Amino acid sequence: MNRCHQEDQRLDRQPALSQHAEVRMQQRGIRRTDIELAVQYGRRIHAKGLTYYVVGRKEVERQAMQGRNISSLAGLQVLVQEEEGLVVTTYRSADFHAIRSTGHCKRRTRFQSRH
Repeated sequence: MNRCHQEDQRLDRQPALSQHAEVRMQQRGIRRTDIELAVQYGRRIHAKGLTYYVVGRKEVERQAMQGRNISSLAGLQVLVQEEEGLVVTTYRSADFHAIRSTGHCKRRTRFQSRH
């Protein structure tokens, strides 16, 4: 598994919710426990100055092998401002391609010269 944009460390406390996140959770039927489970079991991606905790098919399958059913969380994305441990917003989307990682890996772009 490529870990350049994923780390094992999780928030050491429950994330606080911004007012915006609370409104969006209510509108989208996302519970506080869903947020906590996504932070605990979701993939962690650093992008756009935030940390995304995402629960996709792979995370659901991995947890199923451990005897945990998190299938209701599939597609859940939680955006957290790590420094303050603040949930900025949350939504459901199966499209993770829109998240552009700003991980620690140095990837060669196809236009970079090979000197």
